[in-house]
Amino acid sequence: MANRKENVTESKLLTEVELELMTILWRIGEGSVAHVIAELPEERNLAYTSVSTILRILEQKKILGTRKEGRGHIYIPLLSKTDYETRTVKHIVERVFEGAPGTLVKRLLDTVFLDDQELEEIKRLIEKKVER
Repeated sequence: MANRKENVTESKLLTEVELELMTILWRIGEGSVAHVIAELPEERNLAYTSVSTILRILEQKKILGTRKEGRGHIYIPLLSKTDYETRTVKHIVERVFEGAPGTLVKRLLDTVFLDDQELEEIKRLIEKKVER
């Protein structure tokens, strides 16, 4: 049963380009292929057919839903950004850090610059968690 759950989690991890397009849809809420392309950075040249194919793959994975509008489709996120972030962090802790979340936190503190405000927020979150 554990393997089945792990496979379901892994099947929901996004490729780099899937994440790029999902980030756009999370930001704008919903959109057509043309809307998504319009939100890409100018230097990012993805063909209409490529974006359309990736969005259809995300629909098949049940990460996006669609509704028909005119001759095209509007793509709507079914998976929230927060849920994806949670799933990704769990995957990283389990697979990269061998189930040791403390090691992830240590690596984060050792690797990423955090300003005083961010460090205070992390302290506050830890204190809140300890109080429970």
